[in-house]
Amino acid sequence: VLPCYVDELLPVDNLEVEWRRTDSETLVHLFLGGKSRLEVQQEDYHDRAHFFTDQIQHGNFSLRLDNLTAEDDGQYTCKVYSQQDFERLLVSGSSRSISASVGEDITLNCSVDSHITSEHIDEVSWKKTNKDEDILVLLYQNNETFSDSSGERYRDRVEFFTDEILKGNFSLRLRSVRTEDKGVYMCQVFAGGLSANAAVVLERLGFSALHILVSVFCFAASAAVLQLLSCLIYCRSRNT
Repeated sequence: VLPCYVDELLPVDNLEVEWRRTDSETLVHLFLGGKSRLEVQQEDYHDRAHFFTDQIQHGNFSLRLDNLTAEDDGQYTCKVYSQQDFERLLVSGSSRSISASVGEDITLNCSVDSHITSEHIDEVSWKKTNKDEDILVLLYQNNETFSDSSGERYRDRVEFFTDEILKGNFSLRLRSVRTEDKGVYMCQVFAGGLSANAAVVLERLGFSALHILVSVFCFAASAAVLQLLSCLIYCRSRNT
């Protein structure tokens, strides 16, 4: 049981309570509009994460997590919002910089606060911020993803997790990372006249073990070819 209590008793119908994994912003459980919203819950927690329903009216929003697994290890956060908090837009990204190897696929995290449903989101844009200009990486507008809007260097390499959009997850998948992808990425969200953003830093781009192995193999093969050519030239000179 993960404890969470509200000191001041508030009308349940005007409350939003969300439990999330602190490390990944995964939505574990949501209480909104006087009831639990299981449809937006992360699949791993279906039928395992529960409130004590008879205690909610007393301000007890503790979470019971059944059938624990090793993957459940981590930090969890309980957030409670009252009616006066609802006119806000909260966007969360990655708390730490991301490291990757060239050629890998990576995920840049961006999630919208759960009380704002996807149909109320006007626009989500991912941009790579530079000193001179911002490069549009991917655009979501009016419930549609515009892949053609991506900058040339990102075309056919970026996408949203479409099944997660209904849960407010607008994380970006970037395939086949290149050295020039290093930098700061901004996820900006517009909803109902409000806007908010979150930044993700992609740094320390290295080479994967496969790339290193291929490079070593190519170097060894080149050395072998040069040695063979030297032998052939030497043999011909001896014959003449």
